[in-house]
Amino acid sequence: MAPPRSQIVPGVTVDVVQKQDQPSGRLTRGVVAQLLTRSPTHPHGIKVRLTSGVVGRVQAVIRPDREQEA
Repeated sequence: MAPPRSQIVPGVTVDVVQKQDQPSGRLTRGVVAQLLTRSPTHPHGIKVRLTSGVVGRVQAVIRPDREQEA
């Protein structure tokens, strides 16, 4: 289950799936710049724009102590 909007704030590191990567499930890691979904939850993940300009749906929020593991 994708994290709710309440766990996603600008500046947090997340893994997102881009629209073109949905069939493969390939994830892109980045820092949230803007939240694009207004609802508190979404079955496919909250849509965000990363600082790199990538738009995708959040699959996981990365805690700072876990960034080195990936």
